[in-house]
Amino acid sequence: MTLNRRKFLKNLGITGSLLTVPSVMLNAKPLFGRGNIDLSNVTLKGKVQSNGKGISGVQVTDGINIVLTDKNGDYVLQSNGTAEFVYISVPSGYAFPEEKGIAHFFRPLSKGNPVIKNDFTLEKLKVDDRKHAFVVWADPQMKSKKDVELLMSQSVPDLQALVKSYPKDLLIHGIGCGDLVWDEFELFADYKEAVGKTGIPFFNVIGNHDMDNEARTDDGSSNTFKQQFGPTYYSYNRGEVHYIVLDDVFFLGAAKNYIGYITENQLQWLDQDLAHVKPGSTIVLSTHIPTFTGQQRRNGKPEEVGGGTVANRKQLYKMLAPYKVHIMSGHTHFNDNWEEGDMMEHNHGTVCGAWWTGPICGDGTPGGYGVYEVDGTDIKWYYKSTGLPKETQLRIYPKGKVKESPDEISANVWNWDSKWKVEWYEDGVLKGPMEHRVAYDPWAVELYLGPQLPKKHKFVEPTLNDHMFFAKPSPDAKKITVKATDRFGNIYEESI
Repeated sequence: MTLNRRKFLKNLGITGSLLTVPSVMLNAKPLFGRGNIDLSNVTLKGKVQSNGKGISGVQVTDGINIVLTDKNGDYVLQSNGTAEFVYISVPSGYAFPEEKGIAHFFRPLSKGNPVIKNDFTLEKLKVDDRKHAFVVWADPQMKSKKDVELLMSQSVPDLQALVKSYPKDLLIHGIGCGDLVWDEFELFADYKEAVGKTGIPFFNVIGNHDMDNEARTDDGSSNTFKQQFGPTYYSYNRGEVHYIVLDDVFFLGAAKNYIGYITENQLQWLDQDLAHVKPGSTIVLSTHIPTFTGQQRRNGKPEEVGGGTVANRKQLYKMLAPYKVHIMSGHTHFNDNWEEGDMMEHNHGTVCGAWWTGPICGDGTPGGYGVYEVDGTDIKWYYKSTGLPKETQLRIYPKGKVKESPDEISANVWNWDSKWKVEWYEDGVLKGPMEHRVAYDPWAVELYLGPQLPKKHKFVEPTLNDHMFFAKPSPDAKKITVKATDRFGNIYEESI
């Protein structure tokens, strides 16, 4: 040590302590290894092209920031070592890239390279994509190979038949709306096989049963899902509709412990994504946990902040306010629609019904899925019950089936919303609208009520719903007909 340096240290009053420190610590370097976050600069670059020609204006992202491809289809994105994927928002007019039915719009990033090059090749569509359709499969939620067999023998053929019922050149895609499996990750392969057999590409949403329960925090809870399906939040386009998928299951560090919550990382990414969407456009946003439902109101309880709805939904709604929005969700195993202004949420009955224990969900909605037909910016929809014709949209119960209303007939109109009209006829004479009440579906009560039912999963119970209707026929009535008219003018009738 030089005299000048010793004098300097003495003036600081720390000569003794430093002189006794081992030389190895004086030359200590930052520790790299376990627990270190790689913040090294990474440049992501490449081209988005079709038939060898670059496509301009395509959104490219690392899940943190978004850039647009230039006039030659080239992109350069400054990123860092934390990024896991580079991916695109597939533009309108192009086919969705897929691998055996799973949408494949992303590239995993290799670690350790300062420059990572990835090109994306898209196929130009030969048909106008402003007219298209999509289906929402909420909660296939398979726990065992027996559940897989039911999915393969019931749900897959039903969707195959639905796809065949549309014109051959109509573009149709699927949204797997979370809980693709029930914590048994080896069954992801079966889910993928099922999707592959439907003949349409599927975009997938992470659910609470698709998460790594051994993860330390939310950040690591989606690792297995990402290996199987890619990013957990992203967007894509078809025709005049902008589609967004978000991960709203926030893992709290212990199995089955989560809340509905959208992280700031996603919301700042969404801010950038929406900056490229013209106000007034139609947006379809898919999440697993519904942003909101009527369940707490039906049960006479205050609004919850927990696993049933999204805690910071109001911040999300503010961001979506300039658009016409349809939110697609699952998770609840009941069917529930709400609408306010230009926003509507479709909380779907499930593919698995009541966890593969019976033909209906806890609210009486048959196991099935949502079908959405898009024409420009307009969307029409219906609920497709597995194994039933698409015209089956309600079920009637005779007097006495609902014990609390022994003199009344009842009807469950499961995809009802406030723009439907539900009327009844007695022996061919129109009696007017049925009375709309919050109630249990009597078949669900029969199948699921009590600690011993159903045998397969005893936790299943009937749930109150907003789509039960009642009428009191006269004692000598011979035939009762219920006529339900949806918001698009489609009429569905059932009689007893």
